[in-house]
Amino acid sequence: MAPKRKFGLLGHPLGHSFSRQFHNDRFAQLGIDAEYENFDMEDIAQLPAMLQNQPTLCGLNVTIPYKQAVMQFLDALDPLAERIGAVNVVRVEHLTDASVPTRVPGVRLTGYNSDIVGFTESLRPMLQGTERRALVLGTGGASRAVFVALQELGIEPVYVSRTAAPGRLTYADLTPQVMQQHLVIVNCTPLGMFPKVDACPDLPYELLTPQHICFDCVYNPAETLFMKRSAAQGAQTKCGYDMLVGQAIESYRIWTNQ
Repeated sequence: MAPKRKFGLLGHPLGHSFSRQFHNDRFAQLGIDAEYENFDMEDIAQLPAMLQNQPTLCGLNVTIPYKQAVMQFLDALDPLAERIGAVNVVRVEHLTDASVPTRVPGVRLTGYNSDIVGFTESLRPMLQGTERRALVLGTGGASRAVFVALQELGIEPVYVSRTAAPGRLTYADLTPQVMQQHLVIVNCTPLGMFPKVDACPDLPYELLTPQHICFDCVYNPAETLFMKRSAAQGAQTKCGYDMLVGQAIESYRIWTNQ
């Protein structure tokens, strides 16, 4: 009898994550002989030893803070993930021929990004076709996928950060004209995530209108303060749960081609 396949989530900390429960419930519902567990690592340097000690591990999801740091261990990179510059799915292949050169001896790792699929499928039903520009709040791994996804949808994105840098805006730059021109706003920061639910991005919420779409990549809680303040101005809002489900299903397809 073949050993049970294993999948998991790499990140730190992982107390907030829903992935383990979601995947294990889905495996049970679909009759898939597999299990999913968390690999909470304080240091990404622990990854090679973990991989070598997990011979049935077939794939990983990657979350904060390792979506970019994990790339140093990869042997191959999907072109879309390379364009995004961040990885949230890793296919793991344990090699029978130890002489094959890989960055982690005996293990071949290929990186992908499923955030773009999850975000696109979640946002698309909200679009009216009149949105031309978007504000992407934050500059981490999730924001990179959102940035590329918006471009693929024909929407011109710009990053918004607390710190000034070429090609991005700061929150102080969000004038009435900027807010009027950018009808899609995506929060890719962890502000408002449980347990710090009283936080939200420092936007001029009074400038939002019913024409705005305010999407929060945070999924816990289901309605963040960012969403509440946006909805109070009549804006459409959505949390990141559907995005998370979409990227999780895409992850399994990447790992298994099923």
